Amino acid sequence: MDEDTEQLNRVFAALADPTRRKLVARLADADATVGELAEPYDMSLQAISKHVKVLEDAGLVTRSRDAQRRPVHLDAEVFSLMTKWIERYRRKAEERYQRLDTLLSRMTDTDHTSRKKDAS
Repeated sequence: MDEDTEQLNRVFAALADPTRRKLVARLADADATVGELAEPYDMSLQAISKHVKVLEDAGLVTRSRDAQRRPVHLDAEVFSLMTKWIERYRRKAEERYQRLDTLLSRMTDTDHTSRKKDAS
């Protein structure tokens, strides 16, 4: 398995959890510490820290040191990788639907032509 595929697996696995998706949504607005991320949850700091670690291992977030704070940053680059993967399959599905539309259109045109001949 190549590196991009492994990272995509980690990213999608990390985002499978609703709490982690909410943390990503929160971090899309602004950087935050683990304590700030934990505020709206009835969860320990340790539990939130574990969620952040999963996001970090997936490459979705990074942590830095800012004096006494350790803010968590959302890494938007990973979303580009996800978007490329999703877009590839979206295009394939769209091409398949376009072929189906073409086939149905031909069938409808053929049916109309047959009916006109029968009516004559």
